Amino acid sequence: MSQRLLLDTQAFLFIRMGSPSLPEKARRRFQNPTVEVLLSLVSVWEMAIKVSLGKLRITGRLTDFVASARSLDVDLLPITLDHVLAVEKLPFHHRDPFDRLLASQAKIEKLEVLSGDPIFDEYGIHRVWA
Repeated sequence: MSQRLLLDTQAFLFIRMGSPSLPEKARRRFQNPTVEVLLSLVSVWEMAIKVSLGKLRITGRLTDFVASARSLDVDLLPITLDHVLAVEKLPFHHRDPFDRLLASQAKIEKLEVLSGDPIFDEYGIHRVWA
């Protein structure tokens, strides 16, 4: 597969929870069988923090929630040293550490990002949403 798509945390939550807030264009791109869809461990880390703070409520354990990504044909993208070190070179369009690391991964791995957050546009990353 030559097309690869990185889900941001919100997009994964919308997909996983069947939210009607996910735009049709984004849904079609996610469901395209020729696209390899990835969920970063950055998003898993973000969800773990939000669950522990009570800012994110999910049914069951986070382990099972994340494992369900496989049933959606979503693969996990690990965090590498190169991803982390590349954050240093990113301009400060945004201070959110999760989004900055996602942007770094997208740039290094040459991924499109499925996200409603226009901040990714500032980093020159192709964003799929509406």
